[in-house]
Amino acid sequence: MSKPRIIIADTDLNYIIPLKLKFVEEFFDKVELEIITDEEYFENLFLSPQRADILIVSENLYDPSLKKHNISNLFLMMEQYEEGQTDELNLNRLFKYTSIKEVFNNIIGKSTGLLSIDESVKKETQVILVCSACGGVGKTTVALGISASLTKNYKKVLYINAGRLQSFQRMLENSTVVSSADVYAKLARENENIYSEIKHVIRKEIFSYLPPFKAALMSLGIPYSIYEKIAVSAKNSKDYDYIVIDADTAFDEDNAKLLDISDKVIVVTEQTSTSIFATNLLIDNINGTNSDKYIFVCNNFDKNEDNAIISPNIELKFAINDYIDHFDNYNLLSCEDLSRDIGIQKTAFLVI
Repeated sequence: MSKPRIIIADTDLNYIIPLKLKFVEEFFDKVELEIITDEEYFENLFLSPQRADILIVSENLYDPSLKKHNISNLFLMMEQYEEGQTDELNLNRLFKYTSIKEVFNNIIGKSTGLLSIDESVKKETQVILVCSACGGVGKTTVALGISASLTKNYKKVLYINAGRLQSFQRMLENSTVVSSADVYAKLARENENIYSEIKHVIRKEIFSYLPPFKAALMSLGIPYSIYEKIAVSAKNSKDYDYIVIDADTAFDEDNAKLLDISDKVIVVTEQTSTSIFATNLLIDNINGTNSDKYIFVCNNFDKNEDNAIISPNIELKFAINDYIDHFDNYNLLSCEDLSRDIGIQKTAFLVI
């Protein structure tokens, strides 16, 4: 069986190399990849009939006659983003100057059926833990936002709110709780295959999520370790690309186990001295925070406010990987709104 043929054509060498490397990194010898940077060569090539599974072409090289060729998916890299512009048949417009990861994910997401890549190369489900050293820093906002953003980038996501007392449902369209007594009985038994037993209650809005419980775990007689059991069994099911766990703020043995099973850990802090102090304490109690497993994000950032992160009076024991700006209309935000925020998007790309 022949390999899928992918052609990337752009005279901008500085842009085309990172995109080429992304394809090589993900598919290596599974595709036939052709890179064209010479305009004359490109024009001469398409004087004769061509077949390609994917053609990615810059705006300055594009000609409508390309659609006459046997090209399954044609991507036009636009120099300027034009909101609301609709795509023609078999022509997908992408804004060239977003991140390479976002461009790549859009291309792959729209070409899944064309890339007959062996399932054995598919990456296993990644568990992403979102945690914080103190409450009120917007941890749940970040967790819901990256769940929505990852889904928008063609990833299958399961969001699990691992709060002892949950309130995340206010951000969802359907805020009703799990009502089945049978489900709570199964959760209390902590079966190793608990995900398959309760899978029927999983809901889907932008992303899939475990609905809120009707009361606090303690009131229901369910141990906190149930979240670890759900995450591990859901990962083993291979139903998802990412499982995002929104952890409880308390740092205890159960949360330490969630840290252990996670592939990436996003630690959310704020720029206040209280939040930085608490995050420093958290780091003192965790091994390996200097590895690439840990991502530190400053949420609710306001450049006009005091920033303890750069204060000479505070010894910072971690490095901020990215910032998410303050939301002026926070109480009115939906998960859809969060997915469009640049800071949330950049945080999501840190785990891809």
